[in-house]
Amino acid sequence: MESSVAPLEQALHAARALVIADLVAAEVAEADVVSMVEESVVQRRWWVEQWPEGVAYVAGLVAQDVQDALLETYGRWPLCPVCGDGDPHALEVEPELGPDPHWVCHKAGVSVAPVGALGPALGSGASSS
Repeated sequence: MESSVAPLEQALHAARALVIADLVAAEVAEADVVSMVEESVVQRRWWVEQWPEGVAYVAGLVAQDVQDALLETYGRWPLCPVCGDGDPHALEVEPELGPDPHWVCHKAGVSVAPVGALGPALGSGASSS
């Protein structure tokens, strides 16, 4: 049991950091929103304890949890930066249950950014190049 704790905690901390980075990039990282991330991390800790093979899926699941929670209180997030016209719509996490999650616009059929790297796509944050 001891050996499974470290990878689980690393995955949860990484998921928290990635989702918070995207919230900061979209300028919605208020205290109540960060609390939604913390709540998701608590729930996903239990989930991974039940299904250890799912540890690689935690970042995408936390992103989806926060997206769902924000829909109830804030609205759609993150809004698609690719489609300039028409109704604003949110990006979706792909794969829904898999490693290496990305924010995807289904309307345009494009992958916009990996979860945690939304800043450049939204035109915010410093460029790393």
